[in-house]
Amino acid sequence: MDEEYDVIVLGTGLKECILSGLLSVDGLKVLHMDRNDYYGGECASLNLVQLWKRFRGDDKPPAHLGSSRDYNVDMVPKFMMANGTLVRVLIHTDVTKYLYFKAVDGSFVYNKGKVHKVPATDMEALKSPLMGLFEKRRARKFFIYVQDYNETDPKTHEGMDLRRVTTRDLIAKYGLDDNTVDFIGHALALHRDDRYLEEPALETVKRMKLYAESLARFQGGSPYIYPLYGLGELPQAFARLSAVYGGTYMLNKPECKVEFNDEGKVIGVTSEGETARCTKVVCDPSYLPNKVRKVGKVARAIAIMSHPIPNTNDSHSVQVILPQKQLGRRSDMYLFCCSYSHNVAPKGKFIAFVSTEAETDHPETELKPGIDLLGPVEEIFFDIYDRYLPVNEPSLDNCFISTSYDATTHFESTVMDVLNMYTLITGKVLDLSVDLSAASAAEE
Repeated sequence: MDEEYDVIVLGTGLKECILSGLLSVDGLKVLHMDRNDYYGGECASLNLVQLWKRFRGDDKPPAHLGSSRDYNVDMVPKFMMANGTLVRVLIHTDVTKYLYFKAVDGSFVYNKGKVHKVPATDMEALKSPLMGLFEKRRARKFFIYVQDYNETDPKTHEGMDLRRVTTRDLIAKYGLDDNTVDFIGHALALHRDDRYLEEPALETVKRMKLYAESLARFQGGSPYIYPLYGLGELPQAFARLSAVYGGTYMLNKPECKVEFNDEGKVIGVTSEGETARCTKVVCDPSYLPNKVRKVGKVARAIAIMSHPIPNTNDSHSVQVILPQKQLGRRSDMYLFCCSYSHNVAPKGKFIAFVSTEAETDHPETELKPGIDLLGPVEEIFFDIYDRYLPVNEPSLDNCFISTSYDATTHFESTVMDVLNMYTLITGKVLDLSVDLSAASAAEE
């Protein structure tokens, strides 16, 4: 271990694995270590015995749940947008050859106490029970504007500069009511709160276009895809990729102490008495706790069930977004469910997650609106974890620290953090113009 590396990466969470893959592909010499004896850090996939150990303190799950090995329960479950940035990053690194994806069945939104399919195109808007007749027509006009909008073709802009016009003003032009704005902003554009209404509309229009293009991609009921056997496959796929490019992986390395020189710059990492030298360190917040601050908490519930979530057309994999306004909260709540159809549970079993940015210390009460939508559950676990943000100045100490995972059940915010870190580390912007067909969904 006593040698020199360009970058040492600490922790095998998804963000760290993507970065170590990208940097290895760029030709940097990378050493990747983790204090745990398994991949994934905070975003590991647990089997049933590991799940019981973590939340129940013993390793004896009830026999009626089936074989422990048939479970891959993701600790940070998130779906991928089929045409989204993460898929582009996966293709860019060619890691897709180690993974099989399958489309997600459904994308729903909670509105006035009911669960509805999210309408994503002008035709779906006309059929949606979310809106009355006149509102449908107005929404259809807005959807057509978004579908036809092309940033480089002013003819499609209808005289508005979306870099200046706020989302609120754009929506006002089409006369849409608050109810419609709610599902467009939170379930289509995937904003986490309502700040976007005062921001330039371009970002929201781009996000709506991404949703519609992703939906069209696999002709499924949702714009999302998810790897067979769950997200635990991703860190391992990146580990294989890194190895192909000469990167070194070491699990089960205790302590992992980051060493600094007198000027406060990174010079290496020490573990078990040996020091590997480097000029840059990439890590999750747990490896440099004095360079991060707590910014919030995520409350979540994990449930094992024997049926799909009711009112989702029997979807075997589904996301339901509960916008904050519908619940009288300050942040959205997310429902995520997948099952044996993605090989994450034995036949007939479904795993559901309810997550939100915690506003209290009582996840059982706080997550109730989401849990009430699940129907009968066989087992349920509650958990709260802290979210951290780096407060260091990477240009001074050469430490590049990722942000903790948020409550969302899709990857768009996660991958933006990765791309920003990549640019900070390399001074380059990652080229994501790739052939999207390289990540085809796994065939049935």
